[in-house]
Amino acid sequence: MKEALFWREREGKVRCELCPHYCVVPEGKTGRCRVRANVGGRLMSLNYGKVASVALDPVEKKPLYHFHPGKAILSIGTNGCNFNCRFCQNWELAQAEAAVDDIQAADVPALVKRGKSFGVAYTYNEPFVWYEFVLDSARLCHALGFKTVLVTNGFVNPEPLEELLPYVDALNIDVKGMEQDFHDQLTGGRVEPVLETCRRAQKKAHVEITNLVIPGYNDREEQFEKLAKWIAHDLGVYTPTHLSAYFPRFKLEAPATPLATLQAAKKIFDRHLKFVYIGNAPTTEGSDTRCSECGKILVERVGYHSRLVGLEGTRCAACKADSHIIL
Repeated sequence: MKEALFWREREGKVRCELCPHYCVVPEGKTGRCRVRANVGGRLMSLNYGKVASVALDPVEKKPLYHFHPGKAILSIGTNGCNFNCRFCQNWELAQAEAAVDDIQAADVPALVKRGKSFGVAYTYNEPFVWYEFVLDSARLCHALGFKTVLVTNGFVNPEPLEELLPYVDALNIDVKGMEQDFHDQLTGGRVEPVLETCRRAQKKAHVEITNLVIPGYNDREEQFEKLAKWIAHDLGVYTPTHLSAYFPRFKLEAPATPLATLQAAKKIFDRHLKFVYIGNAPTTEGSDTRCSECGKILVERVGYHSRLVGLEGTRCAACKADSHIIL
């Protein structure tokens, strides 16, 4: 355990100020994330120095398609999440209690180096509820020149976000839905704080957006149009956006996302954005990166494996346009 950041005393309880839930936590209890507890009148991080999953993944699996494509990244996660998504794809960590091992912040850059990775991705569960450990280890990684990635729901308050961003190079932020009704039914969160995180992060780091498409909940044409227009207006038309297929998991038994739904969504997003991808689906359509100017393939992908085929540095080899890819 380690004393948490961003909390204050409140009438014999503690008020967590890490995320917009602002949990008021009585003695001996945890907030909604299950990993920040009132212990003796202080807010403690229960998952500091605890790791549940460690792997060397393709960076495309995060998914990040415009950030060091073709490279492997050390990926680590623990228990806990500040959303309660009924469709959680990693519920064993985010919503349950997976077995953990001890880890020190200094172990993370050592693992990056040992794995011959270019950096670390905090993923699998919600990294913001692992905040103190992520901050400590990301600082160490940055000091050594390693890259850091957050795969996140974006539900965090501005102050902790701004403190962490100097040590973050890229984020994949899951904008699960643009309508509050969706979040009321399925996530227990709120949409506006997520959008604010996207806006703030985009000013200081590389940002890609994921939208998990769930039949019957966020798969209407007007919902796709609303999200695509928001990304284009607030983040920019070159923001890589991933439309991901849902499969029944955890507490939601909606049918799996039809490929046709993703294809129709991509056509809508393509009207507003330059780089739109289909993921988690049995197709190679919408996986390659094409030049936004001439249409030539820049990065060819099969599953999570990438091959750089049309680049000269970070420009299109054919027309010399900026690829908007970080190598």
